[in-house]
Amino acid sequence: MSFVKNARLLAARGARLAQNRSYSDEMKLTFAAANKTFYDAAVVRQIDVPSFSGAFGILAKHVPTLAVLKPGVVQVTDNEGKLTKYFVSSGSVTVNEDSSVQVLAEEAHNVADIDVNEARQLLSKYQSELSSAASDKAKAEAAIAIEVAEALVKAAE
Repeated sequence: MSFVKNARLLAARGARLAQNRSYSDEMKLTFAAANKTFYDAAVVRQIDVPSFSGAFGILAKHVPTLAVLKPGVVQVTDNEGKLTKYFVSSGSVTVNEDSSVQVLAEEAHNVADIDVNEARQLLSKYQSELSSAASDKAKAEAAIAIEVAEALVKAAE
């Protein structure tokens, strides 16, 4: 089979697949962590997430995506325009063809509930642990804890 004929077949197949996708005008969010379920298939307008490949916003009809969350703030805008912010320590976000979105966090808390002074104390504690760490494992664990605590302080300020 020639290259041109192959390219035409692939282009035609891609066009058919794009037409058959069932993108929805509504976006349903499921957002949960081990400590709480924040949204369960709730219709929302927009979600902004921090990921290791860069922060990005999600609207209805977003291209299907899978990303790893980094410590930071997930912002959810409901259909009335109300913005709610949540701190996440890590996790994943999945955007599906039907405009449903799943945010699964290792740990998540409403930013309004975070005490900035406690967050600063945590950061100081982990910085002390890093400076006194004897093994590579202890140093790595402390460095990860510092990254999360720094993001927590930033979110709370």
